[in-house]
Amino acid sequence: MKYLLVLFVIAIGFWMVSTRSRRPVSRDDKPKARGSKGKPQEMLRCARCGLHLPAADAVADGSLAYCTEEHRRLGPAPETRQ
Repeated sequence: MKYLLVLFVIAIGFWMVSTRSRRPVSRDDKPKARGSKGKPQEMLRCARCGLHLPAADAVADGSLAYCTEEHRRLGPAPETRQ
């Protein structure tokens, strides 16, 4: 009986390995190592709404950064005093 159980476990293992190897892998589906983190990105603040976003995603207009093209078009936020 225990030989049958061992054979069953081995068969399940082979089945899992074979189905995993047949799965198509796209170029974007790269496995990442556990615990690996990318480099920290520079964060910028939108001159219109104040949202913080990565510099790579920001829309630049001179020395100012915006979160969207619409906010760039509207320009910097007016100063409000309380």
